[in-house]
Amino acid sequence: MKRSLAALLFGLPLLSACTVGPDYKRPSAPVPKTFKEAGWEKARPMDAVSRGRWWAIYKDPELDALERRLVVSNQNLKAAAAAYEEARAAVSAAEASFFPSLSLTSGASRSGNGPGAGRKGSSSASGGGVAANLFTLSAGASWAPDFWGKIRRGVEESLATAQASAAELASARLSAEAALASDYLELRAEDSLKRLLERAAAGYARSLAITRNQFHAGIAAASDVAQAKAQLETTKAQAINAGVLRSNLEHAIALLIGKPPAELSIPPGALPRHTPVIPSGVPSALLERRPDIAAAERQMKAANAAIGVAISAYYPDI
Repeated sequence: MKRSLAALLFGLPLLSACTVGPDYKRPSAPVPKTFKEAGWEKARPMDAVSRGRWWAIYKDPELDALERRLVVSNQNLKAAAAAYEEARAAVSAAEASFFPSLSLTSGASRSGNGPGAGRKGSSSASGGGVAANLFTLSAGASWAPDFWGKIRRGVEESLATAQASAAELASARLSAEAALASDYLELRAEDSLKRLLERAAAGYARSLAITRNQFHAGIAAASDVAQAKAQLETTKAQAINAGVLRSNLEHAIALLIGKPPAELSIPPGALPRHTPVIPSGVPSALLERRPDIAAAERQMKAANAAIGVAISAYYPDI
């Protein structure tokens, strides 16, 4: 009996080290040793690298202020951040299964018999009943060894899901920042276009007045007046259209920072004068930092761990 018990105790570490299901292996793609084109290199994922205040390269205080408000106010970012916190909580819940579960319960009751039960000062000698108080306190503990690696696979799945949620949060933040910067630059372009069209309309108005004077003097035809007037009205319409597009862009920016459109007013301004220089090596480096690609890979890892959790159901729980 002692020999069999010792064999069981020494065998526990070996059983606990057994984890059913396939180990995750990052999928590989066939990559040639050399490329025909120059400038190629092997990818090195860097999705965990902080993007920082990348919009600061435009050196625009208004854009910088709007981007800071986006991080705090955008509802899509709040939803992504809440999903990430939920995934982190799931990791903690999965890791808790490694440790024993404790429980503590307590109770109190009062019972009696006879007509005087529960009445203060009553006793059996005076013809009343007997009342008694009963208090209970119980504690319990339970723990199941992870022989088949079900808990470990569950933790692995939850951790990979949390990493995917973190990548999705980074992707949502980066997309919102890029959308805001794009809308802001387009808004400034519409400001510049509107000013240009307004100056052109003022010039066409003077040209129309000169053409009318020439028509009254008999040195210009009526068609010249009509053409000058059409040119003026077309330019005015284009200026109005630029103003409408500007309003739409302003409303889009308000939604991105989580504000009603009526509460945001961006004063007219000029396009940023500082144009950043983009080196030729940036596109491939940015591809390595794409969080959506990292999220897809980690979702695959979570699915792989879920296979191990499902396979562990074939084995008995002890």
